[in-house]
Amino acid sequence: MKTTALQTLYQELAPCTSLDLNTLLPSGIQREVGHFNVFNLADFWETSQLRPGAAYPCRSFYKISFLRSRSRAEYAHQTIDIAPDALVFSTPKVSFQWWPAEQQQGQFCLYTAEFLLPVLGGLTPDELPLFQAEGYLVFQLTPAEAARAAAIFTNMHEELASDYAHKYDLLRAYVLELLHLGQKRQPATTLHPAHSGARLASRFVELLERQFPLTTSQQQVPLRTAKDFADQLAVHVNHLNKVLKEHTGRTTTDLIGGRLAQEAKVLLHQSDWTLGEIADNLGFVDVAHFSHFFRRYVNVSPGAFRTQEAVVI
Repeated sequence: MKTTALQTLYQELAPCTSLDLNTLLPSGIQREVGHFNVFNLADFWETSQLRPGAAYPCRSFYKISFLRSRSRAEYAHQTIDIAPDALVFSTPKVSFQWWPAEQQQGQFCLYTAEFLLPVLGGLTPDELPLFQAEGYLVFQLTPAEAARAAAIFTNMHEELASDYAHKYDLLRAYVLELLHLGQKRQPATTLHPAHSGARLASRFVELLERQFPLTTSQQQVPLRTAKDFADQLAVHVNHLNKVLKEHTGRTTTDLIGGRLAQEAKVLLHQSDWTLGEIADNLGFVDVAHFSHFFRRYVNVSPGAFRTQEAVVI
């Protein structure tokens, strides 16, 4: 199925707001890994093409919508009536059709999988419990939950417009809070699997993520190999690899490497550290080994990545 890129979405949104494309893009997003933005539905309603019968094909981003008006959606030939105050989660894997029943009020935010990588320990959003559940992801909220969702979206708008240097870290936290709000509506058996492998995978992710972010050039990543993590978790390295392969589809080494590459991308774009300092802090013996590793994961050299303009993907 064809994937619609974020660039195409912005080209669709720009005529609906009387704003040009550059104005729609969040400030400072070019220096971020991944992409995020948040919108008011009311801003698009009068002139938008997102009217009854609008098709939403699989795209290259995730979307969380807080809908305060009546509508309905069609997922895989199933029709879902959506009452006011609903939280709807959309993923790149699932296409659907949206049918607003009246003038729309609410909010929605967009983010790519890369945007959440710094807080998911190398996992993708699809590997979160919320997206592991079967069925469609439409949740009717209680009044208290709706108030909380409204407050989160208000915070998103305010933070995105601010000049706070670490605003995107806060925005990641707000996205995670909305994901948790959805997960709370799922059965407890889905959210808290009894399988010991799931607990081990969760502990691995926590241990991996605890090493980041690197904030000073004196920091170093202490755990870099599958054996390092297995020793910390008191399991055999083969057992750890088997469990992670079952739960994520990726090996221990690949998960560690992916997270190191993600941190390297952040440091290359957001710090003035030399390549030697970044290599040393990430545990590489020299710049040559770091460059070989980085090129394997990102397909460009660290120097080329640092100088290129960020592309919205």
